[in-house]
Amino acid sequence: MIRPWKIEFEIDKKLAKAVYLQIADTLIADIRSGRLQPGDALPGSRNLATMLKINRNTVVEAYQVLINEEWVTSKERTGIFVSEQLPVLQKGVSHTLLQTLQEKEVQKGLMINFDDGHPDSKIAPVTELARVYRQIFNRKAKWQMMGYGNEHGDTEFRRMISQMLNHQRGMQVNETEVSITRGSQMGMFLTAQCLLGPGDHIIVENPGYQPAWQAFEYAGAGLLPVPVDEDGICTDCIEKILAENKSVKAIYITPHRQYPTTVTLSLARRSKLIELSNRYQITVIEDDYDNEFHFGYRPILPLSSFPELNKYVYIGTLSKVVAPALRIGYLATKNQDLLQKIGSLRKIIDVHGDVIMEQAVLQLIKEGAVKKHIKKATLHYKHKRDFVYELLKKYMQDVAVFTLPEGGLAFWIVPKSTLDWDKVAAVLLEKNIKIIHPKHYGQNHVNGIRLSYGSLSEDQLEQSIPVIAEVFTKFS
Repeated sequence: MIRPWKIEFEIDKKLAKAVYLQIADTLIADIRSGRLQPGDALPGSRNLATMLKINRNTVVEAYQVLINEEWVTSKERTGIFVSEQLPVLQKGVSHTLLQTLQEKEVQKGLMINFDDGHPDSKIAPVTELARVYRQIFNRKAKWQMMGYGNEHGDTEFRRMISQMLNHQRGMQVNETEVSITRGSQMGMFLTAQCLLGPGDHIIVENPGYQPAWQAFEYAGAGLLPVPVDEDGICTDCIEKILAENKSVKAIYITPHRQYPTTVTLSLARRSKLIELSNRYQITVIEDDYDNEFHFGYRPILPLSSFPELNKYVYIGTLSKVVAPALRIGYLATKNQDLLQKIGSLRKIIDVHGDVIMEQAVLQLIKEGAVKKHIKKATLHYKHKRDFVYELLKKYMQDVAVFTLPEGGLAFWIVPKSTLDWDKVAAVLLEKNIKIIHPKHYGQNHVNGIRLSYGSLSEDQLEQSIPVIAEVFTKFS
């Protein structure tokens, strides 16, 4: 087997980025540039490890990242090859790859509530947060933080967020392109108000995230729902809508783990979506709501990390990472006119963010406490995910379809027969189990539920899942 490609990079073990990710990202860059062509064979893991003077397992991990992200394919007994199906953005760009039933009053503590995917507040770094707050208020120059601040947030905090987006999510932004918000929903609202207006339309995933839809509709925009399948949102449907409707201003997506179904948008569809965004000059509003909690090699890179994408607003949150009660969201965009409008509207609503909280979280990030907490939380949630998966296999595999998610804090459960969800939800509520009714996921009938596990204990999960399975069976 002839492998003409030569290794032309060195491993820098002083970098914070893991060695296997350095290898993977270098190979991705070579594929994107065309240096590696579709079908090209890569060196065997043993040979590459020898060339780079590293452990073979490191190379195996790097190759697994590339396989997971669809950059390469593995052929049994043959080797690793650059994927043959390389999406092309447009002619002239050679092989460019683009990426809640009514409330019932019950005795407190009896209700098992399957929420929207909330984190476990019991593991929040409360002690560390209290410590840094005390340190901040003991500073000699603390008075400097008591005045009005920038409408986009503390500059140093924004710089830290931009560095995080660049180093961990492959983006290319700086602090002047980042705005701090009180949670991601505020970021969604500000974006909608400054980007959309009466007469405009926005494409949304169906099923999808209705709080975002409400923000768009409040701005006066009409919704154009597009179906979602196992590869994510249907780009062929998007292309048809764009060809027929000239009032589409933006598209809202959750590509990393689609809400509520948890599916990941395929690489081919990412590429197509970027091409359509550029061709029709529509803005991609990318909601990356749970990027941090990923149980595989690493999260798929955001669409907003692709330099080919001209118009985007990337929205994220730290609330799930630090503590839900702390409303820390952010948005990033290259569109300075839009960012200026967002800042002006923010000043009318709130003047500026919570400077003290931003400083506290910034200090935790600098100390490495946030990174340490994410690592601890990821292991915690992975264990709980695996626990739920075993329960689902034991009690629900005969009545529902589900897959093991690579991250996030929820499973998507689809019954094998269409259920009367009004009856199902009512019966479960009588048994002190509350689910989010599927009607909250889309405009059309949705036969599935988002089974979240992050905020529930193992005892609660072990009590409730057999009951849910029993009710599913009853109404099947």
